Amino acid sequence: MSGNSGFRSFGPPYNPGVRELVSAKRQRSSPPLQADAKRGFRGWHERGYLPHREEPGLIQFVTFHLADSFPVSLRAEWEAMLKIEDSRERRRQLEAYLDHGRGECSLRRSDIAQVMEQALRYYHPRKYELRAWVLMPNHIHLLMQIGVTPLADVVKDLKRYTTRQANQILKRRGAFWADDYHDTYMRDSDHALRTRRYIENNSTKAKLVLNPKAWPWSSARFREENGALHL
Repeated sequence: MSGNSGFRSFGPPYNPGVRELVSAKRQRSSPPLQADAKRGFRGWHERGYLPHREEPGLIQFVTFHLADSFPVSLRAEWEAMLKIEDSRERRRQLEAYLDHGRGECSLRRSDIAQVMEQALRYYHPRKYELRAWVLMPNHIHLLMQIGVTPLADVVKDLKRYTTRQANQILKRRGAFWADDYHDTYMRDSDHALRTRRYIENNSTKAKLVLNPKAWPWSSARFREENGALHL
């Protein structure tokens, strides 16, 4: 396949309430240190779609998905979810929809999944500490501790490199990933543990395998009995 056939980009909808939300969060938080701001850490910010928090040292749960994961032809299936006011419930339902595997699901291809996983592991620990991950057929979940590189730059680098490699494999051009990404910072160790388990059990939740360790594109297969991640 070549060109943009079959790949319709879908990003998060413009959210007029996000600016007010981020403004309130900024008022309750300390501004970034001058040295961190110079490196690109913006604290709470938005680009018109989703709230983001940029601080060094944060442990972040990050999700991004392929450009065709919400097909326009199936808009009736997912459009109502975008109107859910509660952000956590909206994200929960949208992630559940992603698990249905809509779109071409290019990450199901082992050659493309391998490119993505190698990129993730290449940047660990150069730009972040990778705590957990899973590559699903049309999206990816990550748990990482941010180092000296802002999360926005990490995601941009990952997307840019893997888009180029995936498009070469697919013999096509155009968007591979949807715009923007979701991030949630971990409030404490319990929150991080629950998130790690959610990520590594996503393949069983989506009924792709019976045992998380059997899914070939997940940190579960490197997880030791004591919970340590052996890479």
